[in-house]
Amino acid sequence: MERTLTAFAGELWIATGDEGEIRAALSAMGDAEQAVLLFDDATGRQVDIDLRGPAVNAPRGRGRPKLGVQSREITLLPRHWDWLATQPGGASATVRRLVEAARKADTEQPSPRAAMDAAYHFMTAMAGDRPGYEAAIRALYAKDEQLFNSLSQDWPSGIRDHARALAAPAFGG
Repeated sequence: MERTLTAFAGELWIATGDEGEIRAALSAMGDAEQAVLLFDDATGRQVDIDLRGPAVNAPRGRGRPKLGVQSREITLLPRHWDWLATQPGGASATVRRLVEAARKADTEQPSPRAAMDAAYHFMTAMAGDRPGYEAAIRALYAKDEQLFNSLSQDWPSGIRDHARALAAPAFGG
């Protein structure tokens, strides 16, 4: 699953989407003088993307491609190895499928702590100088949604709404 990004130009929300959608939205803006900040919605951290377009692939060399595979060790009980032996594709393929399924489940709904941290990182960058910022952070980590919403009410709408959307899983929403 591709990461979701959100772009802001100053206080103005520009777009939310995958990297291709963000590129298209920023291209539609033209050569605006406004600085654009991009945030990874999973972490709330500011990110950079190369707006010149996708990199041109260099011609492949001979032989098998390097996949970045590193040998690691895991310790399983004999009953785990017995179960893995019965799975189609063998132990490695089964473990990969299980890990991918777990990763997908994690990205569908972030944990409350991950949501708090993402909202914190975003708010620090975009609302750190806003009235009520510090109290809003305390309300976020105290899981006090009503106070959080009250303290962020007067922030610019794009910043307020995105902070609330990132924080929602922390409050059970």
